[in-house]
Amino acid sequence: MSPVYPIDDAATARAVVDDAGTVVEWNEGARLLLGRPAAEVVGRSAVELLADPGEFPKPDKTRWDGTLLLRHGNGSTVSVWLLAHHRQPEAGPGHWLVVTPLAGDGPHAPDDPLDRAELVQSPCAVAIYDERLRLRRMNSAMAEVLGLPEERVRGLRVPEMSGRPQSEDIEQHLHRVLATGRGHDVRSYVPIGGDGRMYAWLARMAPITDTKGRVRGVCVAAHDFTDQYLARERLQLVNEASVRIGTTLDVTRTAQELADVIVPALADFVSVDLLDPPEAGGEPFTARLTAPVRLRRAAHQSVNPGTPEAVAKPGQVDLYPAPSPQADSLVVGHTIVASTQTRDIAEWLAWDPARKDRIKEYGIHSTMSVPIQARGQTLGVAVLTRFRRPDPFTPDDVLLAEEVTARAAVCIDNARRYSRERETALALQRSLLPRSLARTAAVEAASRYLPAARAGVGGDWFDVIPLSGMRVAMVVGDVVGHGIQASATMGRLRTAVRTLADIDLAPDELLTHLDDLVVRLSTEAGSEGRPGEVGATCLYAVYDPVSRRCTMARAGHPAPVMLPPGGAPQEVDVPPGPPLGLGGLPFESAELELTEGTVLSLYTDGLIETRERDVDASHALLCEALAVPSSSLEETCDRVLHGLLPAGGALDDVALLLARTRGLPASQVATWDIPADPALVAPIRKQVVGQLGRWELSEAAFTAELVVSELVTNAIRYGSHPIRLRLIHDDTTLICEVSDTSHTAPHLRRAKTWDEGGRGLLLVAQLTQRWGSRHTTDGKTIWSEISLTDEE
Repeated sequence: MSPVYPIDDAATARAVVDDAGTVVEWNEGARLLLGRPAAEVVGRSAVELLADPGEFPKPDKTRWDGTLLLRHGNGSTVSVWLLAHHRQPEAGPGHWLVVTPLAGDGPHAPDDPLDRAELVQSPCAVAIYDERLRLRRMNSAMAEVLGLPEERVRGLRVPEMSGRPQSEDIEQHLHRVLATGRGHDVRSYVPIGGDGRMYAWLARMAPITDTKGRVRGVCVAAHDFTDQYLARERLQLVNEASVRIGTTLDVTRTAQELADVIVPALADFVSVDLLDPPEAGGEPFTARLTAPVRLRRAAHQSVNPGTPEAVAKPGQVDLYPAPSPQADSLVVGHTIVASTQTRDIAEWLAWDPARKDRIKEYGIHSTMSVPIQARGQTLGVAVLTRFRRPDPFTPDDVLLAEEVTARAAVCIDNARRYSRERETALALQRSLLPRSLARTAAVEAASRYLPAARAGVGGDWFDVIPLSGMRVAMVVGDVVGHGIQASATMGRLRTAVRTLADIDLAPDELLTHLDDLVVRLSTEAGSEGRPGEVGATCLYAVYDPVSRRCTMARAGHPAPVMLPPGGAPQEVDVPPGPPLGLGGLPFESAELELTEGTVLSLYTDGLIETRERDVDASHALLCEALAVPSSSLEETCDRVLHGLLPAGGALDDVALLLARTRGLPASQVATWDIPADPALVAPIRKQVVGQLGRWELSEAAFTAELVVSELVTNAIRYGSHPIRLRLIHDDTTLICEVSDTSHTAPHLRRAKTWDEGGRGLLLVAQLTQRWGSRHTTDGKTIWSEISLTDEE
């Protein structure tokens, strides 16, 4: 920053020397000191100015002062005390600012107010600057702060004594006091002295006036409040850590948040390495660790863009031996502070040349290894390093790092616990959901299940259940809540639905039984006489490919969407019904006829309920996605999810089931009305054999003839008139059904040796793939399935 007030440039000899030792600037004061104009010196080596080139200084700090013998332009030598500051701009090479005062402060007037100003023996650092803002006097406390003797720097300006960019701002404040005649307080956090350490200062600037009230100089009293400043900074960092760390339940994200908080407030570079659990879903380490230690890099951060200091990449696993800071701190279980000069660090660096080169390249001088521990478990280690900040880590820094790391450790542990529970719930969920959908002649089906991105695994489920008579049941449900409990409840409900479907309950009746089960589950989950909070929604549909009719009922679940062939998607009007678990409320069903090739879309509310839009907008997007022609239902599923779910994942579980209906041609169905006369069973058997011949299924005729004979005979003997026989077949199965108006269900029994009956159903069970009965509005139907594949 260039000053905006007149400066006597010749009062100080000033030169700028780059890091290569070449003089790049030479002011008027330097010309007066050595009798050499700028054109003669600039661009040449500074060594040429020394009487003895071997005395050229090689400073190891950012500031140097001393006396050198310089060559004058007339050939003589001049002994000069020099003060040099190293400056490193943000971009480009560094350079040295070299200064020395020329004539000091010269003779003073007898009544000079600057001489009358008393500098008491006080711990407060005090300095006096004249009208040219050059140092006139300072007390011993200020000399100790600057690390320079008063007699050497008398006559220099603040930027020349400090060499820091911040000193330009301080001089601006001095000029303000000089120009206005009003005192001014300045707070700054700047490096003072030659060690480069940062200090917090309160500089109280006051004008010095003569007897006539004219401002003749400025008095500066500097108060060091570094301890208070650092305490406030530490408190602010701890507060910031509590806000910024743990925003998600992701381990890697949490580790990166820890690194972002530490740099640059506490370190110039930090690495966060975590111990891998013993196995997927296993518990972290609780026993005492021993070297070597295997760690995985979770995150790192640096004051330099791109973190060039890092040797390991995120996700990389490294083995750390006993001399390493990482292993040492994990083995002893507490923080270890070390410098690059310690023997342990040297041994480690000898073992790891890559890190040794990085430490040398960036000048890393201090490290601090802080174990990451929470709830008695060791999770990993954070290693803080400094290279841009010259001061080493202090005990206060250790306490601060441990406090911040402890907060992060709890968040990392929470994230890991959440991940383990999520993986367990996912495994449970996958084991309870169907691995593949049942292939039936009634529908072609495809499905998708996606757990919530943040809330965890929930209780969404779907299923396709083959029923008797070529029919098929389709179900989609959603248990309230997330986690293992919701997945377990989902498994119980899915099993109950399959069991109730096997006895061929109507959709509304099935939901009534399912509602009773959820009420009982709520009672079991409660405590102290109060019911628990178990709830669910469900949609259950049964499709018959023979009649092409579909019966549906729902319990608080979103209505399905139907896409007829050549038509537009539309929501199916199904009575909503109450959610499961309320108890005592009725459910209603709806029946509709579906054209062959109609696509039914059954889904849970996670598909259409998002923060970005309302349900109606999501429903419109669903219809739009379904309406696009596609080659398969799998492709349609992917299009629906891509069109409705946000990029970051759904807020809730999503279950989607698509089913394209098929119709069974009338030519594959044969029906007979059976008279209530046992003598007519034989002609019926012959008609069945003839029908199988026309269907080219003669291979199954023998088995079918026996099954039909037994079922029809039982219906005539024990059932009620009218009696009807129906045969249905597809490519793999032949179904025999006998219906009557009796509601009494048959059952297998063990016949005794001399019993004349009781073996019919046993014979049917042995000859068929499966058999059973279902109740109808008019009575019951006994059915059996004969595998055509086995016959062939």
